[in-house]
Amino acid sequence: MTKPLAGLRIVEFAGLAPAPFAAMMLADHGADVVRVERAGWAHPIPADKDILRRGRSEIVTLDLKQAEGVARARALIGAADGLIEGYRPGVMERLGLGPDDVRADNPRLVYGRMTGWGQDGPLAQAAGHDINYIALAGNLHGYGRAEGKPTAPVNAVGDFGGGGMLLAFAMLAGILKARASGQGCVIDCAMVDGAALLGAQTFSLLAAGMWKDERGANLLDSGAAFYDSYECADGKWIALGALEPNFFAMLNEKLNLASSQFDPALRDELTALFQTQPRDHWCALLEGTDACFAPILSLAEAPAHPHNAARGTFTDEGGLIQPAPAPHFKDL
Repeated sequence: MTKPLAGLRIVEFAGLAPAPFAAMMLADHGADVVRVERAGWAHPIPADKDILRRGRSEIVTLDLKQAEGVARARALIGAADGLIEGYRPGVMERLGLGPDDVRADNPRLVYGRMTGWGQDGPLAQAAGHDINYIALAGNLHGYGRAEGKPTAPVNAVGDFGGGGMLLAFAMLAGILKARASGQGCVIDCAMVDGAALLGAQTFSLLAAGMWKDERGANLLDSGAAFYDSYECADGKWIALGALEPNFFAMLNEKLNLASSQFDPALRDELTALFQTQPRDHWCALLEGTDACFAPILSLAEAPAHPHNAARGTFTDEGGLIQPAPAPHFKDL
């Protein structure tokens, strides 16, 4: 089928992590994405290994400190539906490429701005990374074990979930509005805002008295024995998510447990039980059942799992194994 974003044209100013991820998502689904790299800019990941760089229709290098480079950039922007940039607030304005500079060229332009702290606020000009943004948003406080220190889940929550993915959504929302009204807009996409948004359900549970504002004390944060990870006899790990009573009943049926679902003794029982056999044994017994079980796979193992292979969850592009574009689209 024709990719859903075919005909959409985006100009991306190269940067790190969240902004390129947003551009990659749009390119994956058919958008014509032109990537502008600044002369002299060195990316820490080699170009042939940088998955976030895939799908660009064109990559141009411009010296944005020179008038010719700025003029070329403005020509690209003038023909685009959207622009993505991930610089600190004020950088694009100093280059002569801020929203006010390009609005006359293209009033329908959707101008996507990706930052950590946002375009305004007391911290807008401060440096930061994912761990800082999710700390301020309240997320990091809940990641980790009871009595342990907060532990960042790599940079998935701020950079990618609360950053790039949110920007990709916002770009499409803005472009839909622009096509209906003829008027573009500026998107202020801040990772601290996006990380907070990803905590919507947790705030709901907290308000309902169903969540303790502490690590490792709740149903979904390792506070419950039936929703946790366990080590097997071979040193590999498995994940349980037998949250609902009917799913725990299936787990109990398969394992013949002595402890009930909320019995404090359940964790010790499961810990000892899973250490009696290697991971493959537990996969053979539990995988594919309603016990809500999965092996914890490494990055090297995940692409070869039969379910991932059947769905094409990963792809091999010239020897570079990588996550495939998602979600899948099919004609009705």
